[in-house]
Amino acid sequence: MALSPEERGNLGEELLDSVESDETIEWDHEYAAEIQRRVAEVRAGTAQMVSAEEAIAAAREAVNDVRRTSQRS
Repeated sequence: MALSPEERGNLGEELLDSVESDETIEWDHEYAAEIQRRVAEVRAGTAQMVSAEEAIAAAREAVNDVRRTSQRS
């Protein structure tokens, strides 16, 4: 590349700054709050835990449902 590593780093920072918005920051705070809530539920023993296999099977089923629905449209 024609740019030095420092110049590429600066360019990367400028590009990232150009696409970040307050909405992203707000979402990050909401996401962090949701994570904290879920961790508290696990620690309190009130969370309903599922195995990785069950979670993956449920995710696959949800994807298949969306595919079936979108094929009908």
